[in-house]
Amino acid sequence: MELDIFNIASLIGSMAFALSGFLIGVRKELDIMGLFIVSMLTANGGGAVRDVLVGETPNVLTDPFAFYLVLGCVFISFAIKLHKYAGLERRNIFLLSDSVGLVAFSITGALVGVAAGLSIFGVMVLSFITATGGGIIRDMIVNEVPAVFSEGFYGSVALIIGAAIYVLNIYDLNNNITISIVFVAGLLIRLLAHFQDWHLPKVQKGAPFLDDGEGQ
Repeated sequence: MELDIFNIASLIGSMAFALSGFLIGVRKELDIMGLFIVSMLTANGGGAVRDVLVGETPNVLTDPFAFYLVLGCVFISFAIKLHKYAGLERRNIFLLSDSVGLVAFSITGALVGVAAGLSIFGVMVLSFITATGGGIIRDMIVNEVPAVFSEGFYGSVALIIGAAIYVLNIYDLNNNITISIVFVAGLLIRLLAHFQDWHLPKVQKGAPFLDDGEGQ
């Protein structure tokens, strides 16, 4: 069911995620081994967790391509000193690449969930984990609150895509055309959410609770 376009999209996303891990690693002043590990986990961590959840050996452990791809990304990024370019993660080309990867991985995760016969919750979880799991692992390793839990509409796109794939499967409509439509729609939602600065509501913490008898 997978199209060549999704393989290409996943490749672009993997490189964008690996670069994201590289930039975070540089910011945290990690050594070269740390940079590679963080980049590797950012690019492949979500897919590995997904595979474990459905009882499969993570593809990243059996296919050396993922290793060579991340190694190449780290080497090239270091060689041309990409980290010296201010605000690289905010450039439109990086945003587009990252968004393409988010949507492609969301669809891949959802399709794995559908193939495994999971409920809509399970499909949405696999979609979310595949797309954002690497970034969550990356942020936890460098001792930060995962950005997906507090910034923007990023993870919500994966959940929407997961639900869409599940509904399409119920009506036996999962095919190359409908999945392509989901891909384009998901990409547009992600880009629109970024440029319109969409955010989910946040619960505001109140003033510290003071016991009535305090100070007496």
